[in-house]
Amino acid sequence: MTSAVSTSPAPPRGGRDLKSAVLVGVGLLATALVGLFWFDWLLVVLVVALLVGAVSEIATAVRGIGLDVPRPPLWVAAAVLPLTAWRWGVPGLFVALVACLALVAVWTALTRRRPAGQFMLAGVFIVLWAPFLLSFAAALLDEPLGHRMVAVLLLMVVSNDTFGYIVGYRFGRTPIAPRISPKKSWEGLAGSLAGSVLVGVVAVPVLVGQPWWVGAVLGVTTVAAATSGDFSESMVKRELGIKDMSSALPGHGGVMDRLDSLVFASPVAYTVLALPLT
Repeated sequence: MTSAVSTSPAPPRGGRDLKSAVLVGVGLLATALVGLFWFDWLLVVLVVALLVGAVSEIATAVRGIGLDVPRPPLWVAAAVLPLTAWRWGVPGLFVALVACLALVAVWTALTRRRPAGQFMLAGVFIVLWAPFLLSFAAALLDEPLGHRMVAVLLLMVVSNDTFGYIVGYRFGRTPIAPRISPKKSWEGLAGSLAGSVLVGVVAVPVLVGQPWWVGAVLGVTTVAAATSGDFSESMVKRELGIKDMSSALPGHGGVMDRLDSLVFASPVAYTVLALPLT
């Protein structure tokens, strides 16, 4: 979910099809809500499907710089990491991570790709960037009130995007990093921060029964994480010379173009909501 903090009014990004974007967004949201409140396995299946798409499109993107990263171990990681986190929490996630990284190394060696070191490092990077980080959201489901914690996580990321877009669109004048993402402004970032803290202060006590100040901490850290995720993907795409990771989601671009903020925000939400802060 890309954090939108535009510096000035502009037409839809890349002239995308608004109708397709809305339909895809509503479909993904409806599936997530059904999984969140009735069938948690459906939410995990959605996460796995998105991660398979994400690692596939990243592997395709890095092929443009000469790294034909083997995909089977990436697909295994995209399925195994969130499923393990869902069933056995963070301890199980770290065990599965070690196994998946070993699989990347072994697969690279057996397929005799050269230069082996570069291929292996690229595979490790992809596993860590998407499947590992987003699996912390699945790990929340293993916690008491885990479904509500995931709901808070999604609410915080949406708040970051929405308030950032509204304030940035109306008042944005000062770019944060014009060479990386020229449409992201300090004014929009301030809007994201104020809106997310406000939503967190209300949502965390109501949904998960934790103190209001935990919501404030979650608001600040979510904005920091989501913005970092957005800039990180922008830097990767700039290095690869591409605008979107793919066109897998009509009206949205690639899967990672929607998940960039969420993957960084997931471990933050787990740390703030599932680990004791007092």
